Amino acid sequence: MNATLERLARFAVLHPWRTIAAWALVLGAVIGLATTLGGPAQEDWDIPDAPAQVGIDQLREHLPGYGNASAQVVVHDDVPIPPSVLAGLGADLAGLEHVDSLLPTRVSEDGRTALLVVQYDVPVTHSDVYQDIGPLEDTITPYEDDGLQIELGGELPSTAVGTIEGKGELVGVVAALVILLLLFRSVVAAGLPILVALGGLAIGLTGVTVLCGLMSVSPTAPTVASMVGLGVGLDYALLLLVRILDNLGTGEELVDAAAGAARTAGRSVVLAGTTVLVSLMGLRFSGLNTFAAFGFATAIAVISVVFSVLVLVPALSSLCRRRLRPRTARPGRTTSARTGHRAERWAHAVARRPLTWGLVAATVLLALAAPVVDLRTWPGSGADEATSNQLRRSHDLVTDGFGRGAASPLLVVIDTQRLGQADVTDVLATLRTDPGITTVVEPVDSPDGALAVVQVESSYVANDERTGALIERLRSDLPEGVEVTGGLAVYSDIVDLLAVRLWLVIGFVVGISMVMLTLMFRAPVVALKAAVMNLLSVGAAYGILVAVFQWGWGAGLLGVDHTLPVSSWLPILMFTILFGLSMDYEVFLLSRIREDYVRTGDAVGSVARGLASTSSVITTAAAVMVMVFVGFAAESGVFFKMMGLGMAVAIALDATLVRMVLVPATMALLGHRNWWIPAWLDRVLPRIDVDVEVGRAAQERAGEPEPAAEPVELVRR
Repeated sequence: MNATLERLARFAVLHPWRTIAAWALVLGAVIGLATTLGGPAQEDWDIPDAPAQVGIDQLREHLPGYGNASAQVVVHDDVPIPPSVLAGLGADLAGLEHVDSLLPTRVSEDGRTALLVVQYDVPVTHSDVYQDIGPLEDTITPYEDDGLQIELGGELPSTAVGTIEGKGELVGVVAALVILLLLFRSVVAAGLPILVALGGLAIGLTGVTVLCGLMSVSPTAPTVASMVGLGVGLDYALLLLVRILDNLGTGEELVDAAAGAARTAGRSVVLAGTTVLVSLMGLRFSGLNTFAAFGFATAIAVISVVFSVLVLVPALSSLCRRRLRPRTARPGRTTSARTGHRAERWAHAVARRPLTWGLVAATVLLALAAPVVDLRTWPGSGADEATSNQLRRSHDLVTDGFGRGAASPLLVVIDTQRLGQADVTDVLATLRTDPGITTVVEPVDSPDGALAVVQVESSYVANDERTGALIERLRSDLPEGVEVTGGLAVYSDIVDLLAVRLWLVIGFVVGISMVMLTLMFRAPVVALKAAVMNLLSVGAAYGILVAVFQWGWGAGLLGVDHTLPVSSWLPILMFTILFGLSMDYEVFLLSRIREDYVRTGDAVGSVARGLASTSSVITTAAAVMVMVFVGFAAESGVFFKMMGLGMAVAIALDATLVRMVLVPATMALLGHRNWWIPAWLDRVLPRIDVDVEVGRAAQERAGEPEPAAEPVELVRR
């Protein structure tokens, strides 16, 4: 692999325009595929393993209006609303395309709020209606012009309101440019990683369009893919460019500097990207098609930016060779040297008292992770959003006018071919006597007489922690042949499913990451330590999400005016992405440490020197990625606020407490034992060419005795 990367870098430097043209051909080919095979993003919300799915399938077959998409149109005025106005609005809504029927209009006791529920003949994920509330908005506009307040809520509007606004990418890119300018002191060098990352993202997102034509892909998936792709693209381009500049600082010619960087940093980029890809494959174990699509889409983005970094960084460096370094740059002074000496002194300071520093860092991370014991998840609802959001205004009007459970009713589906009228009466009695139910609507029979549907409203808002217990109790109390379904029941089933699958995903991602690190560095101890440290940083991120959103600590700073559960989609999605990204920094750091250790045999000094040589790039890369994620936290949607904050916190902790404290502390404690490997494992593991320089150093030391297992002197001056 190293030889291939070196040849690629040499060709890119010697023939930059040919290389850029080849990259453009790849982009053009992907665009061509997207044009012929691509399609729009489309959700797949069916959950075969969910109990609620049984009732939904029955409704779609026998009573489509109840089993497909729906929308709530909430009308409010300061005075009682005339019935003629509601009748006219209902007639206009009934005439819209794909509308199957309207439920009877509900009017609040004071007559100032009315609820019209529109039922469609297609699922909410159907391309004709998904994220398209234009017909509804056109219908209600004349009534709003007459002075009525009309808000849209429920299932269909939730797919179109509160989507990504694009501020995250802009904030992230601008912040990244400022940070890179501080590092390089050159506009050209600072702009190069951003240009490369955006170029890779262009290929990646176009590739996601191709994926959309082959399978159902959530419209949110490209946003997550761009978030991760932009972050890792900047990191990888930065790593490679810094290594090129460092080599130039030692007096090498550009072609040799790029070849050497590709042989070392380029190899780290490939291995780090591979680790991210493997982690993303853990989403396949979530049991949800939506998550599988997230994994594939993000993987395409990562592959695209890795390819673009390896190709474009050397080529653009060749075109801009005279403007990459600031005019004040001195020969022999590398980019990493500016902060390297401070990092080396810090590593030695930690090595003097490794146990103390390690315990302090671990204690801080465990304290931050402590709130996770109170973690409660819910997929999301209109009640989660800010008051400026239409879904929130609709939810509040319905709750105030009709009760806490009116915005998210349950549907009880009775198979009347299995149960008689007496059984239906018993079911109604059970529902009416349940303390968690406030309203039971009279049954509606399907046209073919196969089903009876009862709509019930609970005493709680959708994301109340008692909702799950209510649904479980109803399923236990009601006889066979009765299904509890509806959007609320589906969400409750998702919570239960993901709570179980999370541990399967964690086991897969941690296990495969440890295997990969062991293969890369032939050091199972290092792989185990890395896994534990990454678990600590991810756990701390989860804990902070609980403290901010569930407990309300500082939530107002993010524009959230109330407490709410953590989104059910976040734990699995964040874990797979963060574990892969954390392994990026582990690979960057360990590559340098291992290279130095094999050359010198100095177990502790190699850590200090490895930390010194990578501190600037890891710190800068982490700062860039943190700003990208903070940008997404500035979006209006609560889901993106949660994900942006969680990812930013985890990366910040990983680059500071983990890489700067825990890694040097634990490696100082273990000394040569860091690189121990059982003889039998060394024989059976396939060998990966980690680095040409490492291999040469190992050959030079082949005749030397193996370093002793005892710890060496902790401070070397």
